[in-house]
Amino acid sequence: MKRIVTVKEISIGEGAPKICVPMVGSTLAALTEEAEFLATADLDLVEWRVDFFDHVEDLEKVKEALSEIRAILDNTPLIFTFRSRKEGGEKEISTQYYFELNKVMAESGQIDIVDIELFNDETEIKNLISAAHDHEVYVIISNHDFDKTPDKEEIINRLRKAQDLGGDLPKIAVMPESPTDVLTLLDATNTMNEQYAITPIITMSMAGKGIISRLAGEIFGSALTFGAAKRTSAPGQVPVTELRRILSLINSNL
Repeated sequence: MKRIVTVKEISIGEGAPKICVPMVGSTLAALTEEAEFLATADLDLVEWRVDFFDHVEDLEKVKEALSEIRAILDNTPLIFTFRSRKEGGEKEISTQYYFELNKVMAESGQIDIVDIELFNDETEIKNLISAAHDHEVYVIISNHDFDKTPDKEEIINRLRKAQDLGGDLPKIAVMPESPTDVLTLLDATNTMNEQYAITPIITMSMAGKGIISRLAGEIFGSALTFGAAKRTSAPGQVPVTELRRILSLINSNL
């Protein structure tokens, strides 16, 4: 039976896909304002995209900002994500610092989920997963392809690898060039969900062409979707109020 990931009473992998909204402030003041706004929004999780933060290379300032965010979003599940430039992020940092940053924050007691990119050293990934789990932090293992949509088998292989490494929430986001690419992503999601997944999975086809994948996850097997409140962190994110209405409409008809 497939596992459900429950974080602060939000059950990922059960019912309609859960809605996550990114925080992309570059300063502590901007992040505080953003967190206060999100505290009133109709969402399920918040993702702090720390690669947008001006002081991301200063661990103490990251910890300070995280404490401020956590105080405002006390009961909201919080994902900590540094997205590398090669996967669509804002900055590049050394591999050593990437793992140190994620490990320190996973051990801080202030986050609920940490995002680790799949295309890293497997030993480093497993060590970080172990540290996260020791502190009751779940792990997304993610891959983002902003250039193309891989074929169905490759999408499934990446999701299975993320799962095999010990990820609690395998995730893939791909860029479509045609409607056929969107169908490829949905087909791969459905096959992964039905044949291989033992955890909830997160998949999406980006930009305007892929918008259906952000809305119809419950049908094909994706358990979480990303919406926008003020600013987007990836192309194709739907405003959160509209997203909730559409997800509820689909869920009520299944």
